[in-house]
Amino acid sequence: MDLKSIKEYLGDDWKRVEAKISELLRSDIDILNSTNARIIAHSGKQLRPLLSILIARACSGGNVTEASISYAAAAELLHNATLLHDDVADNSDQRRGVPTIKSLMGPSVSVLVGDFWLVKAMEGILSSGTALDNRVIRIFSKTLSDLAEGEMLQLQKAGTCDTGESDYNRIIFNKTASLFEAAAVSAAISVNAPEEVEKAVRTYAVSLGMAFQIRDDIFDYSPSSSQVGKPVGVDILEQKITLPLLGAMMNVSPAEADAVRGKVREIHSIPSYRDEIIEFVRKNGGIEYATRKLGEYIRDAVDSLSVIEDCKDKDYLAEVAYYVGNRLS
Repeated sequence: MDLKSIKEYLGDDWKRVEAKISELLRSDIDILNSTNARIIAHSGKQLRPLLSILIARACSGGNVTEASISYAAAAELLHNATLLHDDVADNSDQRRGVPTIKSLMGPSVSVLVGDFWLVKAMEGILSSGTALDNRVIRIFSKTLSDLAEGEMLQLQKAGTCDTGESDYNRIIFNKTASLFEAAAVSAAISVNAPEEVEKAVRTYAVSLGMAFQIRDDIFDYSPSSSQVGKPVGVDILEQKITLPLLGAMMNVSPAEADAVRGKVREIHSIPSYRDEIIEFVRKNGGIEYATRKLGEYIRDAVDSLSVIEDCKDKDYLAEVAYYVGNRLS
């Protein structure tokens, strides 16, 4: 399965999302238009709006509303806004294998363009002009709060290097799964899905978002991570203790685990610790542990779809879950 084939399947519904994004971003400032066009040209998987439209269709017998289109577009705009801000916070010169706006035009421009996309996401939600918009605005506002808290908790834990699995789960929910949740639940709301279906969609999206981030974190310990344009060991150099490392530390004595945490704490002074930690994770089953957890989330996501009536859109939602679990980029 590839995401391009799903976009082709969605046909005019997907084209409406793309048109809505372009409409919302339109400006009479040439440099802003050209910058936005560059971002769109390198917009990656567009997984969140894709899921949003599939869910709206699966919950409604294929009948998406104008609100469905607006909320899907908003999810993509919000996602890219956070990336523009993240590139400044992380001092990133490349994303998806191409130079970032921050590296090409400076951090101030990246922040300003991110702000523009963020505001346009909110405008997109309100543009549907329905009574549903206020509830959906609250959902997306919570996601913004989650994102900020997740980033700050991750920063706090990078300073103390005492991240536990519950801390990790909160961080990746806030930073990743929360936006999946907003995109999916808003889609269900847009077609007035029953409460039971909305609850199932929420479970699907949160499980998928958690799995998505775990897969990214596994890449950081895998040679194949070069396929995602990210060198091995970046998280460790940023003192981020993620699930593969947590899993490996569960398989050794407390003293050995504490020694590894000490290396993470001192890695800015001794960067060579990175390779030692990567080898520790590989030798002590950390990748296998994270992979098992990822598999559990994928199963939860697929199982949650059982309350939705059988249809092609539902089948694609299951396929997307398996894709997330096995993706190589």
